[in-house]
Amino acid sequence: MTNDEPDIAWTLSPEHAEAGWRALWWTAGPDGELAVMLVRRRHLSRGKYPRGWIGWRAETPFDGTLVIVSGQEQRRIRVAGIEARPAHLALLPGSRFLLASGRTHREPDGAWWKNAVVYSAEGRKEGAFCLGDDIQALITDRSGEVWTAYGDEGIYGGHPESAAGLAGWSTRGVATWAPEGRLPDWPLEGCTAATEGESVWLVWYSPQGTFLTRITPSTGDVASYRSPVRNPDGFAVRGTRVVLTHRDHYQRRTTVTRAELVGDTCVVTSQERVQVPGRVVMRCGQGRDGTLLLRAGRTWLRIDA
Repeated sequence: MTNDEPDIAWTLSPEHAEAGWRALWWTAGPDGELAVMLVRRRHLSRGKYPRGWIGWRAETPFDGTLVIVSGQEQRRIRVAGIEARPAHLALLPGSRFLLASGRTHREPDGAWWKNAVVYSAEGRKEGAFCLGDDIQALITDRSGEVWTAYGDEGIYGGHPESAAGLAGWSTRGVATWAPEGRLPDWPLEGCTAATEGESVWLVWYSPQGTFLTRITPSTGDVASYRSPVRNPDGFAVRGTRVVLTHRDHYQRRTTVTRAELVGDTCVVTSQERVQVPGRVVMRCGQGRDGTLLLRAGRTWLRIDA
């Protein structure tokens, strides 16, 4: 390790792990808080693949406990009777939160299955809607808008918003933003996401390479930079400074790349392979206001841009 050793944001204690709790879906909140959904082992099963925490499968309905960590403070919300298998968690204004499954499908009446559920600050279900199919990355901004990047099965699967590769949504499930030809290529797969102030960043790749796309919701402005890292797992930006991570899958290490936005390019300034406390698997990074939260096993690290 170097002098830039990441700080630990939070870790699931050995006592909780031994008591049967597993840390599953998680997110970095708009104010930098960390939110993690804990589920008892008795509600879970798993096969050989995929490896790591994403391989746990919840047997519905099940109960969970949402832990929200802000500095030295922790708040816990019990969530009873979760009826779908989530893939993504996001925080919303007013201490509400959202759980979303990665996939959706057509119902017999032709409507898309509602794969996103909004919960109150007390953990009660408030509403449900569809956020598209094959969601690979999901993040919320300060106003509560939801931003998504999709995989190839969603892009080519018939859902209208997923087909564009990237989308913005209201918390009522109304599509509010689409690329409309303003990207350098048609996305094939979403990688990760971040926010900085008002701006939302979605990272994705296509046959032409990997791109970092900044969206300004208030104006609709869109700017894309070619990523110096192919298919990064994590991304954060502060001003012109950028940090990206790329995992060695299921290993206790990741490559941290620092870069600078110069004009319309992203120029690497340093790169280092870093040892981390736990094994790194998919959906391991999310950025907020220049700080990347990186998941390594049951520990979350902070890496500043």
